[in-house]
Amino acid sequence: MDVSASVLRAFCARALQAVGVPAPDAEVIAGVLVDANVDGVDTHGVSRLPVYIACLGKKRINPAPQIVCTRTAPSLGLVDGQDGLGLLVATRAMGFAMDLAAETGMGFAAVRRSSHCGAAYYYSKMAADRGMISMVCTNTASAIPPWGGRTAYFGTNPIAFGFPGRDGEHVLVDMSSSVTARGHIIRAAKTGEPIPLGWAVDADGAPTTDAAAALKGAVLPMAGPKGYALALAVEILAGVLTGAAFGPHVGWMYDDGDKPVDIGHAFLALDVKALMPLEQFQARLDGMIAEIKAVPPAAGSAGIRIPGERKRQNAKRRAAGIPLPESVVADLDAVAASLGVEPLPRA
Repeated sequence: MDVSASVLRAFCARALQAVGVPAPDAEVIAGVLVDANVDGVDTHGVSRLPVYIACLGKKRINPAPQIVCTRTAPSLGLVDGQDGLGLLVATRAMGFAMDLAAETGMGFAAVRRSSHCGAAYYYSKMAADRGMISMVCTNTASAIPPWGGRTAYFGTNPIAFGFPGRDGEHVLVDMSSSVTARGHIIRAAKTGEPIPLGWAVDADGAPTTDAAAALKGAVLPMAGPKGYALALAVEILAGVLTGAAFGPHVGWMYDDGDKPVDIGHAFLALDVKALMPLEQFQARLDGMIAEIKAVPPAAGSAGIRIPGERKRQNAKRRAAGIPLPESVVADLDAVAASLGVEPLPRA
């Protein structure tokens, strides 16, 4: 079933308001969710709405947080998310970091008491739209074992970078510290599909292709010890430095717990204009991209892509409608029925 972005945003906003999220905040959250689907990052889009709604309904996530941004130094600040939904907290925090950067050249916002913030690159895209370079990182519930161990300690701990390109053609780097985002395993567990060997181990530390067993075990770090080191660095930045929970102390929204998850984020924004004119930076970036694209393709390669390019291509293809699998439509219908809101319309 294909659904337009505007219809999908309206549905998400209705559902969020039904569990106490103020209308302006619901619009922001719905926008972040649907943007992921528009860009083809479906694992971080509206398929996550049911678990957000469940946690909001149980007040595990605060539906109406009074987010507090406190400046602690000219370029630094702390953000208390008040246990709000991470997509809202992160949007405010990146805005705070960008405002600091606009004034001083660089801004860093350390966030505590938040929750899952969706696709990290979204916030880098926000900064790129303002002509700023950014780094975004967040910790998550335990999923990755330390290198040499078999029990999960670190989250998948994504990190993203954004670089402002000309005419919105930004370079957007977004990757988890694990070999794959746990969202892919969650989706496979829902559909009963196997996962590739090498993605995860079960509770006994044995390699598995069973997604359900993987969720009870651990996701493997990307690039072995290098991925472990990256997960550690993100955990320090987003968990230890911010005052948020870290390692196994971070909650997971998919379990039966009733306490806030206390995820931490870190946002860095750098105003390019503080170093050189934005147009000069973009011209230099264009020149480098042209050189990269001119590298002869490897045998069997379809060509060289720049990070962020595929998302823009997906957005163009999905301008007429976002394809939603029947399983996701069924989940959204169940949300609508449970809340007594108007469901997604059928064509």
